[in-house]
Amino acid sequence: MKRTLSIIGLVVLSAVVGAVAAVSVISKNGNGDVQVVEKIVERAPALGAHFASYEQGNYPDLTYAAENAVKAVVNIEVISEVAVHSGYNPFLDFFGIPQQPGMQKREQRSGGSGVIITPDGYIVTNNHVVENSTKLRVKLNDGRTFDARKIGTDPATDVALIKVEGKNLPTLAFGSSDALRLGEWVLAIGSPFDLQSTITAGIVSAKARQLDVIPDDFRIESFIQTDAAVNPGNSGGALVNARGELVGINTVIKSSTGSYIGYSFAVPETIVRKVVDDLKEYGVVQRALLGVTYRYIDQEFIDNMKEETGISEVGGAYVASVVEGGAASEAGLRKGDVITAIDGVAIDAPSKLGEQIGKYRPNDKVKISVKRGENVKHFEVTLRNKAGKAELLAADAVDVAKVLGGRFVEADPKLCKKLDIRAGIEVVQVNADGLLARARVREGFVITHINDRAIRTISDLNSLTDKVRSIDGVYPDGRAASYMVVE
Repeated sequence: MKRTLSIIGLVVLSAVVGAVAAVSVISKNGNGDVQVVEKIVERAPALGAHFASYEQGNYPDLTYAAENAVKAVVNIEVISEVAVHSGYNPFLDFFGIPQQPGMQKREQRSGGSGVIITPDGYIVTNNHVVENSTKLRVKLNDGRTFDARKIGTDPATDVALIKVEGKNLPTLAFGSSDALRLGEWVLAIGSPFDLQSTITAGIVSAKARQLDVIPDDFRIESFIQTDAAVNPGNSGGALVNARGELVGINTVIKSSTGSYIGYSFAVPETIVRKVVDDLKEYGVVQRALLGVTYRYIDQEFIDNMKEETGISEVGGAYVASVVEGGAASEAGLRKGDVITAIDGVAIDAPSKLGEQIGKYRPNDKVKISVKRGENVKHFEVTLRNKAGKAELLAADAVDVAKVLGGRFVEADPKLCKKLDIRAGIEVVQVNADGLLARARVREGFVITHINDRAIRTISDLNSLTDKVRSIDGVYPDGRAASYMVVE
């Protein structure tokens, strides 16, 4: 009798926790032999239990989005020239054969992806895909190939716009990255490892990620994080929602190996669309600046700065300094203010302030909410360009740092004292396609003047918008040098 009751109890319990199961009943016959009987028991699920993962109909159907979006995603072949050292050959010297050791140029090929956004051939991609290119070749999903030209690039967002000459090309419409929700399904489409038209799927893992991976002083990072597989060659490709709309441009892999290990990051549509519109309309990105340095208030900030600032709540951007004569300064903001919202959007992540300001152009007005002590104040701020003016930059305005072609840091005070200069910016990297390379400026050179204007800080360099006519500076050995640009 006890055995019978235990068997019944097993069946009842099973009916509570599942829908269909095989129940094994163990019993003994009259002869003492053990018998095992398998029986299928059908049951209703427990009240409130949902096994959606077992129901095919509850998975999103991504076939429409994939089949339509893939037509507008292209493979980009990038041809560039790189400088290589031509070594000294003692064998040739032994026989008196003249040598000219130095830098030689070599052709290099690489690849990436892009997205066609207009029927006449405008294509958005990453700046790092095309920045050093001398020739671009675009291959469509249907096999057609086109030569492409650069319309413009934006190192601060890692976005670039190129164009092919075509008609009635397949396009991908923009969606809304702001509308993306955590856990929402997305597709990554591109050409990883030169495998054109590769589609992977994942979910939105996070939004507004700041990684500090874009090497630009004015970088704007607010990445969409997904677990859709992205590998080298995917850069510049499409991040697509379930409706087949472009919500981001795949850009970065967070990996210790250089290949996908679980997470990838895309520039959101809000940033991409703004950059593309600027490059098409003005030929240059109209970057709006607030004119402050700031630090997001997280627990680390509170732990280190609570005594000095009196701040004990996470959230908002602490204004560490205000640029004299800048937009924020003129509106009345000051050091120690905490920016809590811009046009009603809460500053609740480290990247939010840069992302919100990045949506605007110089001379646009924004409403900024500030906590000052125990009071909340509201300011209307007229944003300015990098030259400190509340006006749009002209199409021929120059990004001097980009034109020079290099990477710069503010010269160490000890070095400046040794060289007997007040200040300057040190060239720590020379790119192959810039003025510095053409003038044969070497790394270590400290720039003190450009166009006879003193250059003491990176901000001084970035504020220049005129064509470069002259460069003056000093090498680490104390040798002064001047370079004139002749067109």
